[in-house]
Amino acid sequence: MDKVYVIGRDPVPSLLRLDSPQELRLTFVALPGACGKVSVEVDIDSAGCSLDMAGLYLCSSDEQLGFDVLVRHNCGGSVSRQNFRGLVGGTARAAFNGLIYVAPGAQKTRASQESHAILIGDKATVKAQPQLEIYADDVECTHGCTSGFLSDDELFYMRSRGIPEQEARRLQKIAFIAPVASRLPEDLAEQVYASIA
Repeated sequence: MDKVYVIGRDPVPSLLRLDSPQELRLTFVALPGACGKVSVEVDIDSAGCSLDMAGLYLCSSDEQLGFDVLVRHNCGGSVSRQNFRGLVGGTARAAFNGLIYVAPGAQKTRASQESHAILIGDKATVKAQPQLEIYADDVECTHGCTSGFLSDDELFYMRSRGIPEQEARRLQKIAFIAPVASRLPEDLAEQVYASIA
């Protein structure tokens, strides 16, 4: 099942439960101007469940946006993936707090959590706190985060190929968010790409 939630437009469920073998694909999108905190908890209560969660946030002025994500693997034999990506400019502030919890006895759990952001300008801020809390020993769990600026080397390469600087920067931003934007319905993806300068 695929679900897409646009922050500020669609009500976001605060608690989801996977209690039978199923696949759930969630995508959260925050367009420029969206503010607030998104809190989502997912309980995985059955073997054979797969959760694929992604988030995309575009903060371009003075937005304050936060994601609090908790995924609980309460039984073994399940999979979860999280991939959050953001472009943060102006004086905007964005935060990602994520926790993967693996219960005692939840063997054969596979879980990953990533949060990546590009800062557009030196006044924007991003705070990321990916966390693992694991009480089983036969699991594969990873987490990580990055934040930084557009690559000057990539910009130089693109400009040396005749791409104007502004377009090169725009293409870098589009490539960065593409892993999440590619999951969106076509009309929403077009809206996302159109909002990137």
